[in-house]
Amino acid sequence: MKRVLLVATGDTMAYLSNPPGVATGAQLLRGIADVPSADVVVEDVLAEPSWDTSPGTMLTIARRARSALAEGFDGVVVTHGVDTLEETAFLTELVAGSTQGAIVFTGATQRFDEPGSDGPDNLATAIIAAADPAVNGTVVCFANELHAARWATLATTSCFVSDPVLGRVSRSGGVTMLAPAPPRLPEVDGVPETDVALIKTYPGMPPSLLTAVTDAGARGIVLEGTGSGNVPVELFITISELTEWDIPVVIASRARTPGMTSLAEKVGAISANGLRPGHARVALMAALAQGGGVNSARDWFGHLLG
Repeated sequence: MKRVLLVATGDTMAYLSNPPGVATGAQLLRGIADVPSADVVVEDVLAEPSWDTSPGTMLTIARRARSALAEGFDGVVVTHGVDTLEETAFLTELVAGSTQGAIVFTGATQRFDEPGSDGPDNLATAIIAAADPAVNGTVVCFANELHAARWATLATTSCFVSDPVLGRVSRSGGVTMLAPAPPRLPEVDGVPETDVALIKTYPGMPPSLLTAVTDAGARGIVLEGTGSGNVPVELFITISELTEWDIPVVIASRARTPGMTSLAEKVGAISANGLRPGHARVALMAALAQGGGVNSARDWFGHLLG
């Protein structure tokens, strides 16, 4: 029987209606009607609400998941609020690096004991996925679908999407893989830089918004550009200056597009190479670990093309 660690962080998955309260991981496990065939060990981790999760908490979760695999667990399940689940999952992928085993993130949009709640089924299928040798790496399990952490995006308050969908999971049929997982990315070497700004660009945007965040201490900036990754030309001089000051500026498309043809690359901006803006911010945090600058960031994002 496969050994799975359940890391329970609370949030909507653990909320109870009658009586009101927050369930522990053990209570969640007992609430699954048909417990999957796995030896599940439970750990409760104190965490903020998902909409206000700190980078420190994200890193704590990521490191615990990696260490659990190193300790001999076959898989790890992390229950997490949906608001920032994709960011924590992607950071976990980077922290885990080449560590073998499944790390499965899941959550819920309804209280665990509400009639028709998605919580019990999401938890059960996540455990099934974590115990299945076909799943390797960090994934998001939601509504019977598996999404690679690198691609998973919260499209609505109750729906994650990715292109392609990595696989499907059911209680009766187990895991069916539909696409190969993306190649592993460089693992975080040191402590990620938490002071990275994410700014959505818009027509007529003043360049002072970029210097305002760096004056406040930001060590890097991710700009959310248009479908092809372009940003207003008024920002070009500032982007060039920031690059000269060894502050990387990464541009990610607001559309789900794999490529980018941004003119800003000519003045020093770095392409996110297909990462969504939120994921690109996590990647830049990793790239700037141990005090790296523009060259470290450019090399790191270059790995996405491999």
